[in-house]
Amino acid sequence: MNVFITGGTGFIGSHLVRALTGRGDSVVIATRSPERHENKEGVRYVPFDEGLREHLAGCDVVVNMAGESLFGKRWTEKVKKRLWDSRIQTTRKLVDAMRAMDRRPALLLSASGVNYYGDCGTDKITESRGPGNDFLAELTREWEHAAAEAGELGVRVSTPRISVALGGDGGALATMLPVFRAFLGGSIGPGSQYFPWIHVEDLCRSFLFVMDNESISGPWNAAAPNPVTMKEFTRELGNALSRPSLFRVPEFALNMALGEAAVLVTTSLRVIPEKILENGFEFHFPHVGDALADILSS
Repeated sequence: MNVFITGGTGFIGSHLVRALTGRGDSVVIATRSPERHENKEGVRYVPFDEGLREHLAGCDVVVNMAGESLFGKRWTEKVKKRLWDSRIQTTRKLVDAMRAMDRRPALLLSASGVNYYGDCGTDKITESRGPGNDFLAELTREWEHAAAEAGELGVRVSTPRISVALGGDGGALATMLPVFRAFLGGSIGPGSQYFPWIHVEDLCRSFLFVMDNESISGPWNAAAPNPVTMKEFTRELGNALSRPSLFRVPEFALNMALGEAAVLVTTSLRVIPEKILENGFEFHFPHVGDALADILSS
């Protein structure tokens, strides 16, 4: 299989590339700075803004994960525009390139996020739940709409609503580990909010599962089947590191430090991956304790 990827040099993308090449697939990675990367067996780097249609030619699957990071900054209006454009405009460029092709890819697997649902308290959230009404919910809704336009071209479109991917070499967990190892770890925000998570290995396996199963299209929850509260998650992380989980970052402090971006860790999302479970996907790490133990052992 020939796979074209945007966002292939990031944390999730690099894991996905290894999973694809590990099973013999060929990968083309579109990046703003291809000169910073060296082509290797099964992987080729190309510029995103030049010759997009030509780079897509011959690809069976397009994986779209491009988007400026949501973390590490206050969401000013200028930042919000960058977050919006880096996702939606990039997706539209991909769809426009496909529109101009005679032979189009069979599948567009375009990332979305569980923040599509907004704060849902303790409700169990399946794919049938409607969108929320905050900035992130609007952003992910429009991101999905931009990808769905490829469906009008005869391309199968699948939009994984990705939860927090856990891995030791990047993402949220890599940021948390030094704090816990320094005996300063603890719950974030109220602690009662549900924290949707997935082992990065299971996330990549779910991508491959959808690529190989033509019957799966539309949105699906890319989350482990056993969500936990933030308090439970930090307790499990402390146990895995043999460190206490005594400290707590109060919600008002998060709001002062992050502004509107604090919703990334204070929103409650009890997400259930109903769709891929019903289609036969099996998680290697359905429980957070086992996931953390595996990550920390490696």
